[in-house]
Amino acid sequence: MTNERVRHGQYPRQSVTVASEAATVAVARQIVRDACAEWGMDQDATETGILLVSEIATNAVRHGRSHSVRVIVEQPRPDRLRIAVVDKSRRMPELHIAGPDSVGGRGLFLVDALSDRWGTDLLPWGKRVWAEIPTKAGDQ
Repeated sequence: MTNERVRHGQYPRQSVTVASEAATVAVARQIVRDACAEWGMDQDATETGILLVSEIATNAVRHGRSHSVRVIVEQPRPDRLRIAVVDKSRRMPELHIAGPDSVGGRGLFLVDALSDRWGTDLLPWGKRVWAEIPTKAGDQ
């Protein structure tokens, strides 16, 4: 895991590249949990961040066509948490409304509902799917 240095005027960021497999989702959740604890995030932001990374990482593992994915957790401002997952597919994710009997297909719907903003950045080698939420000082 990379815990990047924070210079004056910058905010914390952690990232790790992991194999693109089912176990990756649990690793991604732990990365978010650890980063939020280190940065003193409140429990609501931590739990929402964990759910967001679960959904985004699951999509990357299922549809990303990569041997590995990069999980990024950062605090772009003191009052924001940003979760991102990078994979090597340039196929854009699509927001679907799943039917009541559907087994899956609710991931991006949850990301859309839980985050203030989310999006996809196309990269020369793939894409980064990200989501942001507001935070407040931790009560830990």
